[in-house]
Amino acid sequence: MRPARLSLPDVLRVGAAGLRTRPTRVVLSALGIAIGIATMIAVIGISSSSREELLRQLDRLGTNLLTAAPGQTIFGEDAKLPRESVAMVKRIGPVSTASATGLVRTSVRRTGYIPEAVTGGIAIQAATVELLRTLEGTVQRGTWLNAATERQPVVVLGSKSAERLGITRTGVRVWMGNRWFTVIGILEPMPLAPEIERSALIGFPAAVKLLDFDGHPTTIYERSAEEAVTDVRSVLPRTVNPENPGEVNVSRPSDALAARAAAAGAFTNLLLGLGAVALLVGGVGVANTMVISVLERRKEIGLRRSLGATRGQVRVQFLVESLLLSVLGGVVGAALGTLATVGYALSRDWPPLVPPWAIGGAVGATLVIGTLAGIYPAMRAARLSPTVALSTT
Repeated sequence: MRPARLSLPDVLRVGAAGLRTRPTRVVLSALGIAIGIATMIAVIGISSSSREELLRQLDRLGTNLLTAAPGQTIFGEDAKLPRESVAMVKRIGPVSTASATGLVRTSVRRTGYIPEAVTGGIAIQAATVELLRTLEGTVQRGTWLNAATERQPVVVLGSKSAERLGITRTGVRVWMGNRWFTVIGILEPMPLAPEIERSALIGFPAAVKLLDFDGHPTTIYERSAEEAVTDVRSVLPRTVNPENPGEVNVSRPSDALAARAAAAGAFTNLLLGLGAVALLVGGVGVANTMVISVLERRKEIGLRRSLGATRGQVRVQFLVESLLLSVLGGVVGAALGTLATVGYALSRDWPPLVPPWAIGGAVGATLVIGTLAGIYPAMRAARLSPTVALSTT
C-alpha cells in the first residue's frame, strides 16, 4: 500500500492548525522575529532616506563650488592670500562667479558690557557683495549687503550666529569693535558653507575702515561650469597666489556631503549587525517553541502515525509550522520597520525610502530562520514511535 500524499493546501492547513491551538506562545515567539526584521528594515530605510536627502541636497546645491584658503609657508607660518586674488580668480574662463571672506580679529556681542572673551563661537568676517550669489544662499529676513551698505556699520548674521545672539529680526544693534553695528539681514542655513552660518558678515570696505581689517581674504569661493571643475581646481592655486601656489589649499565643499553619505552607510552596517543578533535570538525562540510543541504533542503525533501518517508527513507538518511562525513574525516586522522609516523620515522632512531589496531580504531571512529553527524539532517529531507516543502521559 502506498501512503496518501498531502497536497500543499492540506500541508498549510495542518501546519496552521498547530499554531492556532497555542496563540499566546505563537505571538511571543513571532515577536522575536518581528523585532529583528523591524530593526533591520528600519535601519536600512532610515539610512537610505538620509542618504537620499543628502544626494538631493547635492543636486540642489551643485558640486561645482570650490574654495581656496591660505595654507602655511615653508617656515611653518600662516600664509596670506593676495588682496587682488578674487579679481584674478574671476579671470579664469570657466568661472562664473567668485567672492571672498576675510576673518576680522574682533568679537560680536549684544552689548559692550559682555566680556570680549565671550564670543559664542561666532566669527566676524568681511564679505564681498557677490558672496551670497556664489554660495547660492538666500536671506531669511532683511536684505544682503550691496554697494552702498558694504561701506556702512551694518552686519548680516548667519543662521546659527543669529540664534546664538538671540536675534530674530532686523534693525537690532550689536556691539563690534567698540561700536554699534545694525543688523540688516539674517541668512538661511548654507549646507555647503557651514562657516558662514556661524559668522557675522560685514562689507570689506567697512571692515577695513572701522575694524582695522588688513584686506587679505581668508577664503575664496568660486563657481564654474560643472564639466570644468577639475580643470579649474588644477589652476586655482597658481591663479590665487602665482608666487607661492603651494601655500594655497583648495577644497570642494560638496565632498563633505558625499563623505557623510558614505559614513552613513558604514554606520548602517553596525546597526544591521544588531538587527541580525535580534533576528538570531528570534530564531532561537522559534526553535525553542517548536521543541516544546513536539514534547507536548507526542500523543497527537502518535495518533497521526497510527492512522497512517508517514515520518515524512510528520516532518513536513512541523517544518511548515516553523515556517509559518517565522513568516508571521517577518510580515509583522516588515510592516513595523516600514512604518518606523516613514514616520522618522517625514518628521525630518526626508524623502521616505525603503529599498525593495530590504523587503525581499527580510522575507528570505524569515524563510531561512524558519527552516533552520524547524529542522531539529521536525526530525525529532518524525522519529517518535507511534506506540511510545500514545503511551505518554
